[in-house]
Amino acid sequence: MTNSEIAEAFETIATLLQIEGEKSFTVRAYQRAARTIERLPQDVDAMIRDGDDLTAIPGIGKAISAKIAELVATGRMAYLDRLEAEFPEGVLDLVRIPGLGPKTVVRIWKELDVTSIEALQAAIEDGRVASLPRMGKKSADNIRRAIQFARSKSDRLPISRAVDIARRVAAHLESTCPDISSLVVCGSLRRFEETVGDLDLVCVTADPAAALDALISMDTVTQVIGHGDKKASVILDSGAQVDLRVSQPETLGAMLQYFTGSLHHNVRLREIASALGLSLNEYGLANSESGELETFADERALYARLGLQYVPPELRQGTGEIAAAKNGVIPRLVQGSDIRGDLHAHTDWSDGRDPMETMIAAARERGLEYIAITDHSAGRGIANGLSVERLRSHRAALRRAESHIGGIRVLSGTEMDIRADGSLDYPDDVLADLDWVVASVHSAMGQDSATMTERIISAMNNPYVSAIGHLSTRLIGERRPVDADYETLFRAAADTGTALEINGSLERLDLKDAHASRARELGVPLVIDSDAHTAEALGNLDYGARLARRGWCEARHIVNTMRADDFVSWLKLDKKSRSRALSGYERV
Repeated sequence: MTNSEIAEAFETIATLLQIEGEKSFTVRAYQRAARTIERLPQDVDAMIRDGDDLTAIPGIGKAISAKIAELVATGRMAYLDRLEAEFPEGVLDLVRIPGLGPKTVVRIWKELDVTSIEALQAAIEDGRVASLPRMGKKSADNIRRAIQFARSKSDRLPISRAVDIARRVAAHLESTCPDISSLVVCGSLRRFEETVGDLDLVCVTADPAAALDALISMDTVTQVIGHGDKKASVILDSGAQVDLRVSQPETLGAMLQYFTGSLHHNVRLREIASALGLSLNEYGLANSESGELETFADERALYARLGLQYVPPELRQGTGEIAAAKNGVIPRLVQGSDIRGDLHAHTDWSDGRDPMETMIAAARERGLEYIAITDHSAGRGIANGLSVERLRSHRAALRRAESHIGGIRVLSGTEMDIRADGSLDYPDDVLADLDWVVASVHSAMGQDSATMTERIISAMNNPYVSAIGHLSTRLIGERRPVDADYETLFRAAADTGTALEINGSLERLDLKDAHASRARELGVPLVIDSDAHTAEALGNLDYGARLARRGWCEARHIVNTMRADDFVSWLKLDKKSRSRALSGYERV
């Protein structure tokens, strides 16, 4: 059982308790347990098998530890079963509609006797939902769109789940088969698509049979689709299909290219090969007349043979990268190693798991030159946000931690709510004392496009707002983006010198690639952040860099690829001049 599945069970408990009207501290305990489990770097089921004490994990007490053990051992949890039995069968389906919170579900259930998505749709169409007090047509329309979004979700895996599954499969294969010398995850995951279909793995090994047998013998395999000499395909208990192919070293480059795709990219490569009298397949380039095969141990050699500059996997989208490769104008895209600072990170002062000292030390160990600790403002009631008084104490603690740890510059910051009316959680005299201010939308996400656009621009116009966090607020596969005029927002960001965040959390990846590309074109300062709530999640910076690569971003487009001194110097500029000055700093 994956950490995500365990976390989902505890989120369900928290939701049902909210519907019941349980005390808020009890609900928060289960929510915190869910977040902690989701963010753990270790697999919980493996920890239980190894006899680890789960109560040593902050936020996991004896009662919750026992429930986790029961769930892992049996696949069920008696407490959750009892809770679910207290509600009509379809109520939980209503809660899972993005944006439809427990309080609204209770009203719809109790006042309209609606206990299924079908009944809810009918109640929207006949006007009963809109007629509820404090509801109205606008709220009913928002719920209708949320239902449409929930039903439009494909069977593809959100990238967060795909990464977790691929990591588990790869770890099993590598630990079971020491003869594997190379193992690469290809397909849409290698291209860093936000949703993933099948998981395609390619390996080189001296013992192909052992590698293929290792895949089909995994405990989580529920169905073996195929098992040959060079390929095995299975279905896991998560529903994901995994295909493992064995390559010879001399054909690895062609096989990686072929199974990375995308379809449109590969079609264009086949056309180019055909014009050269060649045929492209997973083993290399075959002469169309003689059938003689040219093999390629690496992808760069294959692209060069076709007269093309190497195309990074993230750009293989069939949207102009081939033309750029023909002309040799694909730039050096930003890499995770280019990022010198993280400007969005949380600690246990708000809703993070780890103390600020741990987060700062982990950032230093990653080689970062600076980090902004941006715990939530008080508006985030469920996130233990900081009052003005706690924020002052927080700043003092940061200074002490910076001095004690050494070797890294620590910036005092906040992730502050943009309220529904466009006002901010902290007054300007408080913001003026901070080094870095991230302003984010966390509530009233159903506002119409004009209202939302004006709301966010209002925050951009504040001279102390450094960046807008996770602009669209989306959660991949779970919550649709807010309605807004994004072109207008990008232009406002460029005009005001407000940075836009590329959030590396796999649940968000926000800005999405197309938005990052357009913002880059307009000269918007971009910042790649981890939004880390644990020390391990600082690794989200690498995911953010991969997303930025899909938007054709170079290091010069990214604020936090600057050296620490240059970044601080840039911050001291008049805010409106920051966009123009962004590319003037060296990134070496």
